Amino acid sequence: MSDGMSEKILMKGNEAIAEAAIRAGCMAYYGYPITPQNELIAYMAEHMHEHGRIFIQAESETAAINMVYGSAATGVRAMTSSSSPGISLKQEGISYAAGADLPLVFVNIVRGGPGLGSIAPAQSDYIQSTRGGGHGDYRVVVLAPASVQEAADLTWAAFDIADRWRMPVLILGDGVIGQMMEGIELPPMRDLASLPDKTDWAVGNMASSPEGNRPARHITSINLVPEELEALVFSRFERYRKVETEEVRYDEYCCDEADLVLVAYGTAARVCRGAVEAARAAGLKVGLFRPISLWPFPKQALAGRSATAKRFLVVEMSMGQMIDDVRLSIRDAIQVDLLPHAGGVVPTEEEVYARCVAICAELNQGRIHS
Repeated sequence: MSDGMSEKILMKGNEAIAEAAIRAGCMAYYGYPITPQNELIAYMAEHMHEHGRIFIQAESETAAINMVYGSAATGVRAMTSSSSPGISLKQEGISYAAGADLPLVFVNIVRGGPGLGSIAPAQSDYIQSTRGGGHGDYRVVVLAPASVQEAADLTWAAFDIADRWRMPVLILGDGVIGQMMEGIELPPMRDLASLPDKTDWAVGNMASSPEGNRPARHITSINLVPEELEALVFSRFERYRKVETEEVRYDEYCCDEADLVLVAYGTAARVCRGAVEAARAAGLKVGLFRPISLWPFPKQALAGRSATAKRFLVVEMSMGQMIDDVRLSIRDAIQVDLLPHAGGVVPTEEEVYARCVAICAELNQGRIHS
């Protein structure tokens, strides 16, 4: 995606996410400061009003997500962002939005936890993110960029995905993705007149509606009749099954004929790619499988790789959370190892390469014995 200009501009990941949201037609942003995503809220504070749009620094994370709920209910594109502890505070409102089938976008630039933890980059919010995060049966689409360019492109696309499926979409980055600077091409500025028409379900504009003074609409997630609520949840999960077939995203690098396949996302995947290049230069058959959509997880594609690879190595900036989805995808077809880090520690190419060398040596030893 490009705005028609071939030049790249240098931007931080947080700023690129913010500018991409503006270009995607985000009309309302509500947030509360927290490191390491503060550049995002600062960028929105500076630029949303330039476009005649709404920016409010809320009094708390809880207030911010409920403001997003209100704006999304009127049919406008709305967004919030935070970092791990702040996202935890927003989970009740996100559950409400999912239960009301409201499209919105939220961003989590993950930091080390649990608790207040550190302000260093981490990936320890994976389970919270991919399992809904709040109370009840629901999902959100989770997109994990591995570069500033991808952070911008996925944010731009997230608003369309949210509108298409009427559900929240999460951009899941980390402190490295949010703080690093890279040259990028910005996505195009959306014509607001081209955005999806939501007048068939949104609240507001009653007098100007095509049918005149239509009856009032009440957008809510509460339903006190168990059978009715169950029917709504069943219907929602039918929609989720379609999302699982149409919104899967992943990337592969040197996976063909690879004996060892690294599985990683976001910053960990950037590190792994360097390790794969070093391993390939040393004659080792190593590849990288990078999930981009963490939900829906690319389970069928990964299962396909388990039919050709001999071993998987999952590299995470957590104690091992995505590894559960890897194992569920391949159904224990081959051995899955883990290289974990926690607390904001980022793996190095050297240690990942060293693990690749050790595992490939084990595989070669197995060939000799067989």
